[in-house]
Amino acid sequence: MNKNRRKQIDDILVQLNPLLFEIESVKDEEQEAYDNLPESMQNGDKGEKMSDAVNNLEYAFDSLTEVIDYLESAKD
Repeated sequence: MNKNRRKQIDDILVQLNPLLFEIESVKDEEQEAYDNLPESMQNGDKGEKMSDAVNNLEYAFDSLTEVIDYLESAKD
């Protein structure tokens, strides 16, 4: 890979890394909100939706981490 394409990947990584932290932050906030619900609400529709959101955000975080790893590997 030439220097120009490595630079392009670096530019993409500069954009993706902050998004990773934003996803994690939103996930943590949603998890905290879920944890603060009364148990009866955690087991209800609202709690289930919040739990699903946390799980989806975890998957998004993991997937974006994988993308970043692939991009890093492509530069080698």
